[in-house]
This record gives sequence, structure tokens and C-alpha cells, in this order.
Amino acid sequence: MLENTKLTGFADEIHSDLKIQIRLLKELDMKYLELRSADGKNISEYSPDEAKRLKKQLDDNQLKVSAIGSPIGKIQITEPFEQHFDVYKNVVEMAKIMETPYIRIFSFYIPKNELPEKYQDEVFSRFEKMLAYAEKHNVMLLHENEKDIYGDIAPRCSVLLNHFQSKSFRCIFDFANFIQCGQDTMKAYELLQPAIEYIHIKDAYFSSGKVVPAGDGDGNIKTILSKLDKSGYSGFLSLEPHLADFAGLKSLEQNAQHRGQTDGEAAFCIAHQA
Repeated sequence: MLENTKLTGFADEIHSDLKIQIRLLKELDMKYLELRSADGKNISEYSPDEAKRLKKQLDDNQLKVSAIGSPIGKIQITEPFEQHFDVYKNVVEMAKIMETPYIRIFSFYIPKNELPEKYQDEVFSRFEKMLAYAEKHNVMLLHENEKDIYGDIAPRCSVLLNHFQSKSFRCIFDFANFIQCGQDTMKAYELLQPAIEYIHIKDAYFSSGKVVPAGDGDGNIKTILSKLDKSGYSGFLSLEPHLADFAGLKSLEQNAQHRGQTDGEAAFCIAHQA
């Protein structure tokens, strides 16, 4: 691992049960998790009181939250935004309770066979509202490059980041997601490096899009991590294995494919070792 980085990961890929998540994280000597769901419930659906009880469980086990792995921005850009913004406000409250400044977000699914640029103004309008709220509440929004959203490839990620130039807005670099969009990761890194705040460790093949352990695919992970190390990167490396059919996969990805492995603990250990 890079000398100054901190290892974290999506523990809900281990198991839906928080107790099992905690047990394996401790066995692997991990001190952080990226909180997406626990006990089968997405963090965006937690009430403040439920979140405080969850936080105490983590505190009692010396575990900290690196980021809120929220679903914000994972709706169609053509869907109404008002109700989604209410969910976003609750997510901001979750970040405060979990004592992390980081909230993972997306830039909205684009209708199939339509140009993302057609919806750029609407994407910007929604981000402007979210960023104003983030700045007011001292949290940082981290945009993840996800398949089929406005910012799925590096040039559009760059357009989005450069448009706002906000201290509350940076990006997550996800190797596998870029590969699955046909984006060369070295070119993506060169374009986005100044804005990279957080890393998702996930690899894939260009030929099939299949997710594989880090270093086995076409993500140039070793090369890019070496470059990050030399640049002084000292943030999080977050394991997002996607190697097993963990609970909730189908709700997280459009057209999610069966991965052929159901043991989330084993898959997480494979990702950790890789």
C-alpha cells in the first residue's frame, strides 16, 4: 500500500449484517469503512437516531467512516429533483453524525441513446444547489465516474469539476468504471489528477467489462498508484470488490451481471490481498 494512504472499503459487500462486516474488517486490521449500507438498509434511509446507534457500534469497535457511499445523483436526469434533494439533505446529516466530510455522489443517468451534453445545463443546475448546501454544512461532495451518467468519462468529469471550482467539490477515481466506459485510465488520470481526492480500488477488462481483482485487469492500477504516491497523495484507497453477488448489487448498478461468486467475505479478502 502507498506509504501515507489509508485503506477503507465497502463493507456491505462482505455481508448485509453489520456485525459480520465489523468482524472481518477487524480481522483484516482495517480501521475504516466506506458506509453505503448496514443491516440491509441504505445509509440514505437511516434516521438520525438510527445513525447514532450505528455510529456507537462502530466506535465501540474502533472503526471510523471514511466516506458516505451515498446514492445521490443515481436517478435519471429526467426524474424530478425535489424529493431526491430531500434525501440528499438527510445524507448530509448522516455525514455529520458519522464524522466524515466526504459524500460520494453521481451526476445523474442520461436517457439511453441521447447525448449527455443535451442535459448539461440541468446537471449543472442540480449540482449548484447541492454544492451550495454542502458549503453551508462543511461537507465535501466527491463525484464518482459511474457508467451511463453525465460524468462517466474523464472529459465530462473535468468539465463538471472545472465549472464549479468549489472547495467542497472534488472527485473519486474509479478504475473499473472508466474501463467499462472505454476510457483509458492513464489519460483519465492525467486529466483529473489535480482534482482527485479519493480512490476506488476496482479493476476490469476492456474486452468484456468484467470486474477482476486489482492488478489483473486493464486499469493500470499499479502505475497510477505509483504516480499518486510520487505526487504526495495521502487520502483513502477504498476497496470496492464487485467480485461477488452481494446483497443490493442489482439496486446499485443498471443491468448488473451475475458474478458467479456468492461468498462476500472471500471476495472481500481477495480484493484486500490484491
